[in-house]
Amino acid sequence: MSSEVTKRSVVELYTDGACSGNPGPGGWAYILRDKATKKERVDSGGKRDTTNNQMEMIAVIEGLKALKRSCVVELYSDSSYVLQGLNEWMKGWKQKGWRRKSKNGGFEEVKNVELWKELDQLIQRHEMHYHHVRGHSGHPENERCDQMAVAASQTV
Repeated sequence: MSSEVTKRSVVELYTDGACSGNPGPGGWAYILRDKATKKERVDSGGKRDTTNNQMEMIAVIEGLKALKRSCVVELYSDSSYVLQGLNEWMKGWKQKGWRRKSKNGGFEEVKNVELWKELDQLIQRHEMHYHHVRGHSGHPENERCDQMAVAASQTV
């Protein structure tokens, strides 16, 4: 088997979520770009009653679901919640049965647990690299995703 066949594509996944009110109507968007060919896939959507964190997560979920094979994924997000969850918190949550310490000293189910479980399933297929982008800082892809997510939130 040649190295060309086994070489995985490197893709950039830019994501953003938006919510008018929290909870309220929300939108998500992603830009998926093959690093070698520069070919892009763009998508967005919305939900009537949601939270900003859920929209941030769904943007990543939808972007990863769009990949038909295993890739090296460079994920760019302005959501510390999503990036810390994927990069730091998820391992401990899984070890504790998707539970976290509560304020009263006991344990409670992780918020948005079904979305976290779906993300966990999706990232297993890929080699993931996480990058934080400051929101509303002029980053072109982040700004594009923000505009698409806001537009999607206004159509639900």
